Amino acid sequence: MDFADLLQRYFATSDIAELTPAAMEAGTERMLVDLGMEKDSGKRFALWSLLYMLGEAPDLEATFKGHDDREAARNFMDMMASIEGEST
Repeated sequence: MDFADLLQRYFATSDIAELTPAAMEAGTERMLVDLGMEKDSGKRFALWSLLYMLGEAPDLEATFKGHDDREAARNFMDMMASIEGEST
């Protein structure tokens, strides 16, 4: 899943800066529903990652049943934290 494709699919734009609060809420809710229904681990990870970047990700322990998927999510969280640390 490509980042721009996810934005287009859930928010009807590829520019996140254009989103209104209502569009952000509606798109986030659709993503959470799809995350709950998605069986493919790669697609689940892509959805969870975008939700994480938006500050709306559900708990990774509840989202990912497999150890490897949870570890990948933790690595992603660490990577994002290090990027945020570099920009401050």
